Amino acid sequence: MKRVLKRLMPGLLLGWFIGFTPAWSQSPGMDSIPYFRNSLATHHNMGVSAHRGASPAAPENTLATFRLALQMQVDYIEIDVRTTKDGKLVILHDGTLNRTTNGTGPVSEQTLADLKKLSAANGMNDAFKAEQIPTLDEVCQLLADWNARHPAKTNLYVDCKDVAPEPLVAVLTRYGLLTNAVFYGSDEKLLALKNAAPRARLMPGLKRADQMAAKIATLHPYAFDVSWPALSEALAGQIHQQNIKVFSDLLDGFDTPVEYQKAVHFGVDVIQTDQVLQVYRTLAAKPTH
Repeated sequence: MKRVLKRLMPGLLLGWFIGFTPAWSQSPGMDSIPYFRNSLATHHNMGVSAHRGASPAAPENTLATFRLALQMQVDYIEIDVRTTKDGKLVILHDGTLNRTTNGTGPVSEQTLADLKKLSAANGMNDAFKAEQIPTLDEVCQLLADWNARHPAKTNLYVDCKDVAPEPLVAVLTRYGLLTNAVFYGSDEKLLALKNAAPRARLMPGLKRADQMAAKIATLHPYAFDVSWPALSEALAGQIHQQNIKVFSDLLDGFDTPVEYQKAVHFGVDVIQTDQVLQVYRTLAAKPTH
């Protein structure tokens, strides 16, 4: 029975969220993921990245939250990659286990076998207590299986927390996910990744416009992850003139309908959010300008 519930949980959660219709929803059609996605593509042409998965509904950076994000048909799922003591690649944001698991101490001092004994659902509903820290292989297999069955593909947004480029490239290549993934990290890590995979889609951070020229010359980025407070319509235009895409995190206090509309006005290519369904519902209506 527990196994059945575990398989059904992402669908049940998604059904609950989709079934919740806010007062400003205008029609039953606005509670359909295909409706949202079609409307977003038709009216705005902006992609959505699920930050650490669908983390408000399921534990961040777990297979449960990634399954839910896939059902939301997001363009990207953001993952944080770290390396264990025995050289295995795992998905965890923090450098320590304390916040999101029932373990303690640095991830880098634990073997994969040690990590697999832990629950990755610290602070979440007991229904998720069996969720473990996933390996990069497990996440890639999940996405590869999904993409094989669906015409609209979901890609990886890889935050290179603590990982050497060669094993990272090897795993993504094995599952056919390297080409369309985007890679975020320090300029030094991205340069090392570029040497290992010259065609990898690099996405350095950008906090000021005067940093742009040097980063373009060194990294030849596919996109910039532009700090939201620093982004403007003019800066987005300058980046696009260089044939580079604009990604930006709309998280915490910026994860609001007002900011989503502003991102559309700026011409942002992909926004990252913790509130995927709120983004969909906000942008489902036809633009008024």
